[in-house]
Amino acid sequence: MCGRITQNLTSDEIAELFGAEDEVQSPGGRFNVAPTQNILAVAEPDDHRVVTTYRWGLIPPWAESAKIGAQMINARSETVAEKPSFRAALRKTRCIIPADAFYEWQRGGAAKVPHAIVRQDGRPLALAGLWTTWRDPATEEKVRSCTIITTSANQTLAPIHERMPVILPDESWDEWLDPNNSDVPALQSLLAPSPVEVVRAYRVSTLVNNVRNDSPELLVPV
Repeated sequence: MCGRITQNLTSDEIAELFGAEDEVQSPGGRFNVAPTQNILAVAEPDDHRVVTTYRWGLIPPWAESAKIGAQMINARSETVAEKPSFRAALRKTRCIIPADAFYEWQRGGAAKVPHAIVRQDGRPLALAGLWTTWRDPATEEKVRSCTIITTSANQTLAPIHERMPVILPDESWDEWLDPNNSDVPALQSLLAPSPVEVVRAYRVSTLVNNVRNDSPELLVPV
């Protein structure tokens, strides 16, 4: 599972990293991004790569209510090509969610112990995602939303949690974002656990448990 991330980079910095146009001018500096909040992502609608925002928690186009999005914050790599909620997006509307870190909780007796997971080299994580647009039948408002794809945990993360988000290496960014690429088997081959040397995990304060807490202090090791 991936249910909390950090996005400290500005949208302009993300745009430079991914060779995209900045549509949102976001200042970044977010250290406790939670589901149902807006999240920065890189996508290529109409063959034009942009940094934009989506609501975290995918709302399928056929959904009667936006409430379903809270149950769609993650898509499992093993079934993403089959599930009605995700299979069309896998073929046509994929994105990358840049994150400086994500949080995971390890069971430690009666309590859950929070950990931050970051790249060993300090670079942002490029998390594989899907996006779609939903029209509210009551108001006709269009809502763009996204989900983060997860896979089985690698050896680094397995002691903490059985799942981890798919972290795309630089060389697969173009293939993943290309809206003209609908080769599902090839796309699924990218949805693998990252090599053990890519990320490291360390314990952080339980301050992260409360989504109202949002400061660099959340990433300080304890």
